[in-house]
Amino acid sequence: MAISKVYTQVERIPAALCERAVQLSIADVHEAMGPNARSGLMTPRMRPLNRGLTVAGSAITATCAPGDNLMMHRALYLAQRGDVLVVVTHAESSGAQWGDVAANYAAAKGLAGVIVQGCIRDTNTLERMRFPVWSTLISPARPLKAGHGSVNTPVSCDGVLVHPGDLVIADGDGVVVVPHADAHAVIDAACQRMARDEAAIRAIAEGAHPWHTSGAADAYAQLDVEEIDTYCPRGA
Repeated sequence: MAISKVYTQVERIPAALCERAVQLSIADVHEAMGPNARSGLMTPRMRPLNRGLTVAGSAITATCAPGDNLMMHRALYLAQRGDVLVVVTHAESSGAQWGDVAANYAAAKGLAGVIVQGCIRDTNTLERMRFPVWSTLISPARPLKAGHGSVNTPVSCDGVLVHPGDLVIADGDGVVVVPHADAHAVIDAACQRMARDEAAIRAIAEGAHPWHTSGAADAYAQLDVEEIDTYCPRGA
């Protein structure tokens, strides 16, 4: 007999760190993760419904049975202001995990955003709300509310291991997850990357070229390259 597990407490990321993180791009955060950069990055399947939004907050996780979103609702009930709800169902097209009713409650509660491996629906309304939701699919398929699952246990969302309380950051590029223990160091490093990029942009405005400011020229100089000062012959 299946048994659902629901943990009601989560060790969250400090609010001040989330406020720093939301000022960053996930590209900077991803780069700042070093050897763990790929393991924390969700695939290009995970897309934002609304462009131009960035969210950062502690992960509240839910695993739902196929065609069922009961555990999503329990996680939503337990979530707090500033959290990011991470919802997973492995039968992704079997039933919508998120829609306008849940989004209105989440907005009133102050959730930072929602990440769904699976379907969302009521997208016209969600777009008008500018609600920050990322998902792998869109479908109006009716969900049940009866199935087993889990809340605030580790989940694999779009190939990324997410523990409750991990730092989730999402923007127009996608979603990145930073392990709780690494969050301070990664955000510090990402802020340094952002500062370097801003300095490079200022240098470009003053006449510098990305060929030099990005390090591309130095890397190119290390290659065995034959540059030929003419057109490439047709048929070559």
